[in-house]
Amino acid sequence: MSVSYIGFHFTINPKELGAEILIAELGETPFESFIETEDGVSAYIQSEFWNESLLDDIMILKSDDFKVTYTKEEIDQVNWNEEWEKNFEPIDIDGVCYVRAPFHEKKDAQYDIVIEPKMSFGTGHHETTFMMVQHLLENDVEGKKTLDMGCGTAILAILAEMKGAKPIDAIDIDNWCYLNSIENAERNNCKHISVYEGDAALLEGKKYDIIIANINRNILLNDMQQYADCLNPDGMLFLSGFYEEDIPFIDESCAAKGLKLAKKLKKNNWVALKYVN
Repeated sequence: MSVSYIGFHFTINPKELGAEILIAELGETPFESFIETEDGVSAYIQSEFWNESLLDDIMILKSDDFKVTYTKEEIDQVNWNEEWEKNFEPIDIDGVCYVRAPFHEKKDAQYDIVIEPKMSFGTGHHETTFMMVQHLLENDVEGKKTLDMGCGTAILAILAEMKGAKPIDAIDIDNWCYLNSIENAERNNCKHISVYEGDAALLEGKKYDIIIANINRNILLNDMQQYADCLNPDGMLFLSGFYEEDIPFIDESCAAKGLKLAKKLKKNNWVALKYVN
């Protein structure tokens, strides 16, 4: 499907934390595609959903801690499927897990995951998703009830099922991610994944052996008590979506809830942590 879009190309200084904050804030608006660039972020919105007031509530644009400028570009008739075909490269993770789009040739890998990401976060290209895949590859999930919180494309839920986890709940607050996760679960012939649209309020009364949460520092800290309450004895909690300098905040919150750090993975200053109770 071809639709008309408007592209906003943001320059952010300092970029490292600013890009994450900007994407999180724009994610609460009708903006639906985000690409990190050398200097900041490019964000895209369908022309029919754009109005000048949308940026009024983006707090980082008014923050004294960041300098943010942007240019605006009218983009006619973008075919996003063609864009993904041009830019989406398959990913080989440790020679065990191969993540590809439907138009890529199948590779002989133990876990062959087909993802059509569209605008959803979680293709395996980002460091946090890559490391969360590594965590799942290293751990026994057979028969374990699993939660993929902030599931994006559902890539982690899909890998968990391929490794024998069941049943699996995949939750994302974004409608696009919710719909894309359903599509990707079906595309990989998953039978044990239930996808829900919502936030941590959906976790009340739930129990899991494994919780995967690849979101961002502030949301993780806000929802940590729910994760701790939902984790069964001898459970595993995998957290990512933040930088190495954020570890003290995450660790303090986890320790206060009886969770112990068991392993840390690091890639380009991003980290993914495994906690046990």
